[in-house]
Amino acid sequence: MAANEHGFVVVTTTHETEVQASVLASAAVRERLAACAQVYPVRSVYWWEGEVQDAEEWRIDLKTRAELADRLSAFLADRHSYEMPEVIAVPVVGGSPGYLAWVTAETAAPN
Repeated sequence: MAANEHGFVVVTTTHETEVQASVLASAAVRERLAACAQVYPVRSVYWWEGEVQDAEEWRIDLKTRAELADRLSAFLADRHSYEMPEVIAVPVVGGSPGYLAWVTAETAAPN
């Protein structure tokens, strides 16, 4: 996931339980790979192993700088229990200047 001209992305993954999703979200924020993570329930319908699956999952949306997308994606994949976790990044094409400045500040290396 290469950086984009917009400077910010939302990286999304899902997890099987709320606890697993919350632990993963907290770890990413603690490592300053994301400024914020939202965890909420979703229902996923997808092909897996030749069959349509229907599962309750917990989605995590992580707000970060585009330049951190690769590191965040690797971090999520390394700590995920799924064989093939969803990890996608969507560019942020706009946002309030104050919020985007906050995302930048919270994902910067601590002094």
